[in-house]
Amino acid sequence: MFTGIIEELGEIKQIEHEGSNIHFTLSCAFTKELKVDQSLAHNGVCLTVVQIDGEDYTVTAIDETLKKTDLSEWKVGRKVNLERCMPANGRFDGHIVQGHVDTIATCESITEKDGSWEFRFSYTSDNITVEKGSITVNGASLTVVDSKDKSFAVHIIPYTYDHTVFHQMKVGDKVNLEFDIIGKYIAKIMKQRG
Repeated sequence: MFTGIIEELGEIKQIEHEGSNIHFTLSCAFTKELKVDQSLAHNGVCLTVVQIDGEDYTVTAIDETLKKTDLSEWKVGRKVNLERCMPANGRFDGHIVQGHVDTIATCESITEKDGSWEFRFSYTSDNITVEKGSITVNGASLTVVDSKDKSFAVHIIPYTYDHTVFHQMKVGDKVNLEFDIIGKYIAKIMKQRG
């Protein structure tokens, strides 16, 4: 389980295709602390470390993951948000994040707001957002503002902007969304009650 609090930006060093799988080799400041078979969230996608070589580590994405995320668009040199699993004795600073992406969204606008930024996203799935509720965008736990049908906005403070992938994001970019797990369960129960 993750919390959506980004620890580090990783850089993609190599991309290798093998059948329908893609192996991504990345580097980050805590590579030497990783272990093979460890789960690590990459822009909100939970991937397993399969190899460590010095400053670099490798994760593998299968076809199912590639279809539901933006990983197939990744390029060498790109920076991605990284978060290790929450330790059992750790603080719960964000919200419950599983690392299981629900859908891809598109960045519709970026507006500078006198020291912060508003990012608006649109998506096509049936999931919903709730005003002041939680949403995970590329692995970052954020608060929804201006919730609408199939779109929402988030406000990004300077620290988050500088220390996550938001500073490199452009209008039209695709992002990974994970909707709030509690909200998803409530929506499913309400749908079953009809």
